[in-house]
Amino acid sequence: QVQLVESGGGLVQPGGSLRLSCAASGSSLSFYTVGWYRQAPGKQRELVAGITGGGAANYADSVKGRFTISRDNDKNTQYLQMNSLKPEDTAVYYCNAKPVWAAQINYWGQGTQVTVSS
Repeated sequence: QVQLVESGGGLVQPGGSLRLSCAASGSSLSFYTVGWYRQAPGKQRELVAGITGGGAANYADSVKGRFTISRDNDKNTQYLQMNSLKPEDTAVYYCNAKPVWAAQINYWGQGTQVTVSS
């Protein structure tokens, strides 16, 4: 079973950048498809970006061209680089891992708050 811990959230002005990190322990991330979700107040949790073990990435339309997901299996860590941030990106961001042999299983981090405001 994998444990996930996010870091890197905070307050940033519109147009700014943040990089979120998600460190895994207990298992190698190479066995998992990983991704980032977010949940704004009063809204459902939504997929922001995902990346397979082979490096194939997908993004929500709202973040394409601004966010980049990556993974470093040697460091057992995944990242979300967020550029050109907008107020509507404000949410709690969660990292996620799904075993490649059981995609219905989800492991979650505790979440990190991202606030975009002037």
